[in-house]
Amino acid sequence: MESKKLMWNIIKAVLLIVAAVFFIAPFLLVVYNSVKPTREILENPLALPVIFNFTNFVMAFEKMRFFNAFVNSLIITTCSVLITTLFASMHAYSLVRNKWKINRVVFLIMVASMLIPFQAIMIPLVSIYGTIGFFNSKTSLIYMYLGFGASMAVFIYHGFIKSIPLELEEAAMIDGCSKYYTFFKVVRPLLKPATMTIAILNILWIWNDFLLPSLVLIAAEQRTLPLSVFIFFGTYTVDYGLLMAGLMMTILPVIVIYIIFQKYIIQGVMQGAIK
Repeated sequence: MESKKLMWNIIKAVLLIVAAVFFIAPFLLVVYNSVKPTREILENPLALPVIFNFTNFVMAFEKMRFFNAFVNSLIITTCSVLITTLFASMHAYSLVRNKWKINRVVFLIMVASMLIPFQAIMIPLVSIYGTIGFFNSKTSLIYMYLGFGASMAVFIYHGFIKSIPLELEEAAMIDGCSKYYTFFKVVRPLLKPATMTIAILNILWIWNDFLLPSLVLIAAEQRTLPLSVFIFFGTYTVDYGLLMAGLMMTILPVIVIYIIFQKYIIQGVMQGAIK
């Protein structure tokens, strides 16, 4: 039995190593191609660089107006995440604590809306909001991210709030707390794991999103980092060296955030689904 168990553990370890290589390989490809000139990349993208040349990062920083795009991405991501977590937690609390029949219907509709792909509503979205002049604004994009991200956030918060004992809120109300004060001072602090999970998932999504900002943000000064990277794609050619350097500068901030807070993702999703 021990030999079989050891063999099974070895097989699992080998499979995990192979899977890790497949997942890490594309990222490593971007890393060492970012310090190679385009000519070397075209000759053999899998080969290691002959000389590590970091001029690609300097040129990419200037051409993509990195600082301006970084600030735009930071504002949009931060505001979208803060507003989504605030309103979604309040909405989920109302759905759980108010035993109205309509609340169950509303919750089911929000969960069902998670199944609708963005591409299915992309054309009506552009047609309607473009007609009323709602585009080319960071505020408009934040509003849309709130709409598209609220369903998943409410779903996760809903599971967490059901696990919070109602007696805690009753005790706070007996002490003279209003319903709003009870939510913000008693309930919301207990939602920290769910809030961290929703925040990280939304940061990863919004920071790396290309399709929705490409439809909403038209002016060059409004572009986010993914849109700025797209300038390296010409009509007939692509400057792969600058492109790889731009991609590295774009994804590094979100990778650091993910590595620091990754434990909250699995913990929050699992607890929210079970409770």
